[in-house]
Amino acid sequence: MTDLALLGSAVWLGILTSISPCPLATNLAAVTFIGKHVTSPRRVFLSGLAYTLGRAVFYTALSLLLIHGLLSAPLTSLYLQKYMIMALGPILLLTGMFLVELITLPGTGSGAGWTAKAASRLGTGIPASFGLGFLFASALCPVSGAIFFGSLIPLSLQSATPVFPPIAYGVGTGLPVLGLALAVALGVSSWSKLYGRITSAERYLRLGTGLVFIGLGIYFTLKYLFRLW
Repeated sequence: MTDLALLGSAVWLGILTSISPCPLATNLAAVTFIGKHVTSPRRVFLSGLAYTLGRAVFYTALSLLLIHGLLSAPLTSLYLQKYMIMALGPILLLTGMFLVELITLPGTGSGAGWTAKAASRLGTGIPASFGLGFLFASALCPVSGAIFFGSLIPLSLQSATPVFPPIAYGVGTGLPVLGLALAVALGVSSWSKLYGRITSAERYLRLGTGLVFIGLGIYFTLKYLFRLW
């Protein structure tokens, strides 16, 4: 897979994460928080941009810590280079099964409660929006955790520049909020309806992505693990 395809996949995974039920509450809170500056369209947009950047920084930092830890040991690095392509199929297959809800974990709807309380203690302005994005990104609920650890980290390990997929993923998780911030900045008063339309399609997008993951997982498993062709 080319680096461009890896980046595109990471952005899509981030968007899918952001409109999943678990992170939905935090993103609605973020839009409300950013929308406080509705009298200043420029500030609304910059706050949305800062929020997106905060999410990207968190995911990038976490990914770099994990990847550096995995690749710093010579034996681990050699093992990953040799066997990661064999493990990628089962990983994609399991992640896809999770996305289509063939596999479920308890507490799918939780994980963001404490972040919402902590957000109320933040101030206002662009730096606070950055902090909010970083804080909300740290609420790794089952959906975002499965996508992050099951798909994004393997994608990063396959990339020639492992730092880029996490950045793209973080940007993807913030894009819906950034888009709504732009809508608020442009004077679109019915942003809540717009967000509702986006989230109403979440199930179909998640199921479609899950089926693609299952198909790719089966393909990679048969080809690289069982070497059927």
